[in-house]
Amino acid sequence: MTWPIWQINAFTNRPFKGNPAAVCMPQSNGEDQRLQQIAIEMNLSETAFLYKKEMNTYHLRWFTISEEEELCGHATLAAAHVLWEEGDADRLHPIKFFTRSGLLEAYREGNDIRLDFPKEPITLCPIHPAIKKYYGSIIQAQGYNRLDHFLELSTEEDVLQFLPEEAIKHLTGRRGIIISSPSTRKHTDIVSRFFAPTEDPVTGSAHCAIGPYWAERIGRETLRAYQASSRGGTLHVVCHGKRVHLIGQAVTIWKGRLTV
Repeated sequence: MTWPIWQINAFTNRPFKGNPAAVCMPQSNGEDQRLQQIAIEMNLSETAFLYKKEMNTYHLRWFTISEEEELCGHATLAAAHVLWEEGDADRLHPIKFFTRSGLLEAYREGNDIRLDFPKEPITLCPIHPAIKKYYGSIIQAQGYNRLDHFLELSTEEDVLQFLPEEAIKHLTGRRGIIISSPSTRKHTDIVSRFFAPTEDPVTGSAHCAIGPYWAERIGRETLRAYQASSRGGTLHVVCHGKRVHLIGQAVTIWKGRLTV
């Protein structure tokens, strides 16, 4: 038996940039162990599995190489890209994804894909003494949400030069660590990086946290964001009350069939 599978680079319009994700469409209900084995075999940060319920409606699951995820932005963007590029979804209507984080929707807007995700608000807390001692004045604030830890840094240069080892040592118990600051680059409002503990190229779900955080401080609902990993990625973030819209593009790297 074979299942169709794709590798997609999300939050970019260029091959070999953005965040790679695999998208697989099982032809039968795969056991969790089999899905986990496929994610390990793909060896990417995320592998998405799509199960069609009806036209433009799918059950969506995400697996890392070690476990099933609660929420993943770039693999959702990749999944929507595949469905529209392959003609499996009507471009004139949104795609509905039923997930562990509830109902998520994707909309086609020209070359862009708009994802409708839940807001993941950041709760501020005192800066950890070891973090404050090691990093000094570049740490402006610390917080957390249900998924991640968060550190606000003073400048974009601080974000670019940040060495995460000390933060990783002390900030545990959550998926990862988001660092972010206002950006000084042209056509960009905020910059970020994400460590879990290795660096993730572009993390859509992290922007469900830092988008609303910076929108409140900057005083604008729509922000242009850049994630400053070695691959780099760009997206627009639009805050709507308890929802966050992530807007980006994706490109197909390869497609084939997986023998299972």
